[in-house]
Amino acid sequence: QVQLVESGGGLVQAGGSLTLSCAASGSIFRGNVMGWYRQAPGKQRELVATITSGGNTNYADSVKGRFTISRDNAKNLVYLQMNSLKPEDTAVYYCNYHRVSDNYWGQGIQVTVSS
Repeated sequence: QVQLVESGGGLVQAGGSLTLSCAASGSIFRGNVMGWYRQAPGKQRELVATITSGGNTNYADSVKGRFTISRDNAKNLVYLQMNSLKPEDTAVYYCNYHRVSDNYWGQGIQVTVSS
């Protein structure tokens, strides 16, 4: 089992920055993909960014150039640096761990961007 705990959310003005952190614990295998997803009110949960254990990244078009995902494999931590935030970035952000048939989610953390 894998446990994921997000931190770093909050309220920020448009144009500001926030960094989210996700701490993973439990049965962590080296070969995995971790990512951030988000869900805004009335919308489906969507992929924001993913990163493999080797450091390969993938971003949603809506956040390219503004968000950066990174990870520290030794500490089982994944980060999402969010810059130039927009009101449409407001959502609950979820940390995700995926390996083969394993798929785990964090509780979610609120990010609110005011206009």
